[in-house]
Amino acid sequence: MAEHEHVRVAVIGSGFGGLGAAVRLRREGITDFVVLERADGVGGAWRDNSYPGCACDVPSHLYSFSFAPHPEWPRTFSGQEHIRAYLEQVTDIFRLRPHLRFDSEVKRATWDARRLRWHIETSGGPLFADVVVSATGPLSDPQIPTVPGLDSFPGKVFHSARWDHGYDLRGRRVAVVGTGASAIQIVPSVQPLVSRLTLFQRTPPWVVPRVDRAISGVERGLHRRLPFTAQVRRGLLWGIREAQVQAFTKHSDELGLVERLAKRNIARAVKDPALRAKLTPDYRFGCKRILLSSSYYPALARPNVDVVAGGLSEVRGATVLAADGSAAEVDAIVFATGFHVTDIPIAERVVGAEGRTLAQSWKDGMRALRGSCAPGFPNWLTIIGPNTGLANSSMVLIIESQLNYLADFLRQLDVLGGRAALDARPGAVRAWNERVQERLKRTVWNTGGCTSWYLDASGRNTTVWPGTTTEFRRATRRVDLAEYEVLRVSARAEAPAGVGA
Repeated sequence: MAEHEHVRVAVIGSGFGGLGAAVRLRREGITDFVVLERADGVGGAWRDNSYPGCACDVPSHLYSFSFAPHPEWPRTFSGQEHIRAYLEQVTDIFRLRPHLRFDSEVKRATWDARRLRWHIETSGGPLFADVVVSATGPLSDPQIPTVPGLDSFPGKVFHSARWDHGYDLRGRRVAVVGTGASAIQIVPSVQPLVSRLTLFQRTPPWVVPRVDRAISGVERGLHRRLPFTAQVRRGLLWGIREAQVQAFTKHSDELGLVERLAKRNIARAVKDPALRAKLTPDYRFGCKRILLSSSYYPALARPNVDVVAGGLSEVRGATVLAADGSAAEVDAIVFATGFHVTDIPIAERVVGAEGRTLAQSWKDGMRALRGSCAPGFPNWLTIIGPNTGLANSSMVLIIESQLNYLADFLRQLDVLGGRAALDARPGAVRAWNERVQERLKRTVWNTGGCTSWYLDASGRNTTVWPGTTTEFRRATRRVDLAEYEVLRVSARAEAPAGVGA
């Protein structure tokens, strides 16, 4: 059997994280890499989520790469189609297409301890890589709850991230399950089309008005002619969000004013006191993800909408039943129930140095050194790994910090020379995680009295970064070799071999 293809770096995923990694590799002078993508195009979450009303809740000029400014954003908060077009543009500007491998889902990645490399099995064929960058993202694999009777439902069923554009909702009776970031965009978009909409709400979210507007041609022209003006705009957006962090992490009482404004927002749009009570959360503002919408509450107040204060508990034929016993006849069920965030599926496909999968290593909760490297998984880096999430700012800022770490990781391997690998020391991972968890104890995400996707099955916060993006950038500026074990290939393994392993 001939030797499999061997690359220096394999990147998994072509969303913001994967494309950002590819750009950074090229800027570091590294061209021996591939980007493995299971779908047929780039975009990641912004390719997969094309449901009606899909848009970003971070301002456009902050939700873009610092090295690829985009003066043509049409709105202050951009829609899915504009963000995906931006990622396509980044792909072309930085000449990434020759590195892309579409329809190449990673089925298995196994560490070869003898040769210090990863053996990757994909739907497009096998290959070897010295370093793997996992940029699959936490919002890539939809989660649909187990509901008795769902398999026998005679109508249409799909997840918001797998929207069926061939199914016409007009005049249909539709159930939407979930009240997260996707649901609050879907509901106002489909409510005018459907004959009846039943919203299954397990927990009401805090929703504040979305102050969105078109960016004028004058503004766009100014940003084109004087790029520093876009940089100033981005800097102001960033600074405001940096200043907000302490309210989430140290002084949650400061969120009280915004909570009162959010309650006023409900009262303005919803006149029915019973419905208003259903929609008012009983936990602290900020505990769950804060949502932005100026149309969600008005849509719920329309006569063709029912809000059920209970999760979907059972399906009997075309009848959907809630936990509170209420029932409705529907033609379609749309699950807006989020993703596998704290139990990412790629972890089950990654086999490390000790023969354990990453999922097994993380059975008691995800942990990684500086959000990137887990012990026992040498030369494997995760973009948007454990405790790198943000609740009030742009994840692109975190991604760029992790790209700095990736670049220095590769430089350190170059300095070491020969065939080498870096494996995070368990003690270093433990010390980093303990510091992060200690800081999380005081945050509103841990103390606000809610259950959110920030927490894993054991109630541990493995998702959010408890500080500013500036702090995270400092923490990931350089790789500290003292936090790693340096692995060397044996002389025997270095000997030429005629066939692939």
